[in-house]
Parts: sequence; structure tokens; C-alpha cells
Amino acid sequence: MTLWNGSFPFYAGTNACFPFNTTSAVIASVFLSALATSIIILPGIRGKGRLFWLLRVMMGLFIGAVVLTIQFTRDWESGWVTANTSYKSFSSAVVKADIGLHIGLAGVNVTLVGNPVNQVNETIDYNEHFAWSFDADYDHSYSEGLEKGLPSPILYVAEKFTTESPCNMHRQYRISGHYASITLWMALCTWLISILLFSMPILLYGGYMLLLTAALMLFSLLFFITARNTPKCPIQFGPAFLKTGYGGSFWLTLATGLLCLLLGLGVIILNSVRPQKLKLVFNLDEGKGEKAEGWDKPHLPDESSSSEQDVLMVPLNELCEVTTTQL
Repeated sequence: MTLWNGSFPFYAGTNACFPFNTTSAVIASVFLSALATSIIILPGIRGKGRLFWLLRVMMGLFIGAVVLTIQFTRDWESGWVTANTSYKSFSSAVVKADIGLHIGLAGVNVTLVGNPVNQVNETIDYNEHFAWSFDADYDHSYSEGLEKGLPSPILYVAEKFTTESPCNMHRQYRISGHYASITLWMALCTWLISILLFSMPILLYGGYMLLLTAALMLFSLLFFITARNTPKCPIQFGPAFLKTGYGGSFWLTLATGLLCLLLGLGVIILNSVRPQKLKLVFNLDEGKGEKAEGWDKPHLPDESSSSEQDVLMVPLNELCEVTTTQL
């Protein structure tokens, strides 16, 4: 039996962590609801175009959901390490834990999970977020963590990204994250424009917008890579080093950008080589296809009918002569 039952009363209790990102859950719920609505009205579409219509809806919703969700995910870059480390300041307790670092466009997440979870009479399961977005102050969040008495491994990792740290990683990741976020918002706008153009239907310009969406998504990756390839300070726990690599959001963005690139090129190539096949994919009849092609063709006066041409081509010498008599 020890004083305070082995716990430290001057530290705040462990904050309960929500099991998943609520923002991503809301976005997924909205797009899944739209998909469910599309499936409900699917039997009302006749003919072979039903399958093509469902594929177009699923593809469009998937691209929009990815472009919007990756703005708020926190695993563009992530890494884990298992180490024996001191638990908290003013304590000689050493715990074995899994320490994780997850970097997003708007901040970093530092996780600490005990191995096992229950050690030193506590449940070691932390997930702390330190934001550096436009309306957030990273140093202030770090100071609040010091006041709350967060575990030493979390504060050690978070300190590497402060503005006063000699590592200078805060400026690199913050600027690259801002530029990547801006390009992704632009990609969301171009995706919306492509959906509108495909529904009008103006297929060629819809393909151009898909290509622009792909280019913006790939540019966002380039902005993030610039921060990833800069020299970093080592994050070390005894003999173990915490090393990071590209996370799930990075690879999902790359895959979606390449998908938009292939779809945009496919629409443009089919519009030039096999326009009838493209109309079949988009369930266009001849009337709608002619109306869509009217955007690219100049409006010329209608040709004269055959009867009118015949009248105009009658020679003058064959016209009837009219004589007048003087009264």
C-alpha cells in the first residue's frame, strides 16, 4: 500500500478518446446517404444504362468523399515505435508503451498506448492533437499540455514541432500543409464543376475538369512531399528511434488523383474517337447528343429547301411576259 495508491494526484486524469474521427464520420454518412438514395431510385432507370448510371454515381461520390475527407484526416505521415520510457515528470516510473506520431495537414497527433495498457495503476491510452491551422496556436496547445501534465513521451514528441524548437519542423509542415489544403479545396470545386458539366451534358469539358481535379490533387502531394524530404531532428527513446513514412491519406490521395486522370483522359479520347460509345456510357439519346454537340458548333442558317432552290434557279428568259394595253 503506497501513498495515493501509486497514482499522482497533481496530474489530470486520462482523457477519454473518441474511437474515430467524427468529422470523417459525418462526411462518410452524407455521401453514403446519397449513395443509398441513388440505389433506391435505380429501378426507375430503364435499359442497359442502369449499370452505367450506377457506376457513374458511385465513382463521382467516391472522388468527392475522398477529396473532402482527406482535408481532415491526420495520417498523411505516420510512424510507431515501442520503447521503455519514463512516464511522467517528477516520477521514476518506467513504462513499456507504443508511441505513435501522425501528421496531418492541420496538425499532429501523438499517441501513447501502454503495452500492456494497465501499468503503474493507470490506464495508459492517450491521443493528443496539437493544431497549427490558421485559427490555432500550436505553442498555446503545447503549453496547455504542460499544464495538464501530459506524459513525458507525448510532450517530448510535441516539442519537436514547436516554433522555438531548433528542428524547424513546425514551419516546414505548417506551410506545406496550408498549400496542400488550398489545392485540395480547389480540387473539390473542380470536381463539383465536372459533375455539373456531365449532367448538362457537356462531356468534353467535364473531362477537362476531371483532368484539372487530378492535377490539383497531385500538386497537393507535391507540396506535402517538400516538407517530408527536408532534414528532421531524430525522435529517440533510448536505443529506439521513431521513424515516419507516408500514411494512408497520402496513398489514398495519390490513388484518387490517378483515377481522376484516367477517367478524364478516357472521356476526352472517347469523345474524339468513339463519340457514340461515350453517349452510351452517359445514357444519351440522339436528341440530347445533338444538343450537347451544339455547344461546340457554330450556329449557321438553315439550308434552303429544294423547292426554294428550284424557284431561284429558274432562268429569266423562261419567265412569262406580261403585256399591258392602254385603255
